Amino acid sequence: MTPLLKGAATASVAALLLAAAPAAWAAAPHLAGDAPAVVTTDNETPVLYDDEAGGNAVGDDPAIWVNPDDTDESIVIVTAKEGGLRVYDLESDELQSLPATVAPRADGTEGRYNNVDIAYGVELAGERVDVAVVSDRYNDQLRFFTIDPAGTEAETPLVEVTAAEQPFLFSADRATVDEGHTAYGLAVWQPTAGDEVYAVVTQEGATTLATARIVEIDGALGYADVATTDMPASFPLPDGTTWTPCDEPGIEPHLEGLTVDQRTGVLYAAQEDVGLWRLQLPFGAAEPRLIDRVKDFGVHDAYDPETEECAPVDAADEGFGGSVLEADAEGVDLYYGPGATGYLIVSSQGDDTFAVYERQGRNRLVGTFSVDGVDGADEINGSDGLAVTNRVVGDYRDGLLVTHDEPETGDGVDGDRDATNFSYVDWDDIAEALHLKVSTSAGNDPRFR
Repeated sequence: MTPLLKGAATASVAALLLAAAPAAWAAAPHLAGDAPAVVTTDNETPVLYDDEAGGNAVGDDPAIWVNPDDTDESIVIVTAKEGGLRVYDLESDELQSLPATVAPRADGTEGRYNNVDIAYGVELAGERVDVAVVSDRYNDQLRFFTIDPAGTEAETPLVEVTAAEQPFLFSADRATVDEGHTAYGLAVWQPTAGDEVYAVVTQEGATTLATARIVEIDGALGYADVATTDMPASFPLPDGTTWTPCDEPGIEPHLEGLTVDQRTGVLYAAQEDVGLWRLQLPFGAAEPRLIDRVKDFGVHDAYDPETEECAPVDAADEGFGGSVLEADAEGVDLYYGPGATGYLIVSSQGDDTFAVYERQGRNRLVGTFSVDGVDGADEINGSDGLAVTNRVVGDYRDGLLVTHDEPETGDGVDGDRDATNFSYVDWDDIAEALHLKVSTSAGNDPRFR
């Protein structure tokens, strides 16, 4: 895989956007006036608290591992940042808590685990194993954890197998790592041809994306062949101006939520203050396309150092935004249907909703939904990461969505502490609310080959 020259994608994509106007700026294909459908959840994980007493645990991103032999024994793995990882069963009971340990390197520090995804059938020590791949912000690297095939029945579902002295993904040295612009969002890419496995990673505070090939090193897992590309930080607008999303000085409009269509190699990436991108892997194979824009795309803001907030320069500025994504655009994942069909789900963090797009074609918007809590669970607020599977998992006969919730509220939650957790949503409820098709075949997702 050949790296692109840094910045090459930025110039070409900006030119592409400008050349496509005005058609590219047409209203998003939302059903005007439709309120989000409402689905419910009664299943949520124990609360995590971001303070010393809670181990500085902040929920962020989940992944669903499907047990191929008994789906009742499938597990959900989530990141808790400085609090490490948590493993839950399908009843959302905690099975394992792993601290964010010191990275296995001479200059390693205790980790901060940001995002997680699953790689299936990775070769390690002469066997095929499933692996949780994790981005570690405080060490700017990937961490790897094998998944016990017994799933919920395992005494220790996850065991770390990260090789020593792995290279920094985005930083030249430890001093640069400590500046904080390090490994952030993450998705696994397993091309259908061959056995290669890649991680796709975003950089915090920058527009850079990286791919890294996962390799075996002395009986452990590491990575090689890191390739990077830059996404745009500024955008030409139809009115002749150029728009740069506002943030504090030195911070670019970064991306976090990622997923890869394993059948086609298409990467879907959420640029938080911009919108949802579609890119063909490997980098440079085709021009990226902006599928949808956040509502305030193109609104010129100014940063106020006293309030540390951004505010519109002109209150009457309507911008050129879409109709459904309220910044930040966050978690992204795919529900696989037969062939090229299925659905792309994106969390709209700014208004506590989720947007659903078609997987095929030009990713037409299907609708939106929110999640209300019942039977002691609370509603979903400010969702960051999410994961979805079309597989039957336990009592979730049509598939399962797991989503982050912040702040966690409700009975038994200490409202004076920063609280997060994760909720499980039956895909059948989403499908019924939005008139979506359901297909639970393992063959829909090529990772289960």
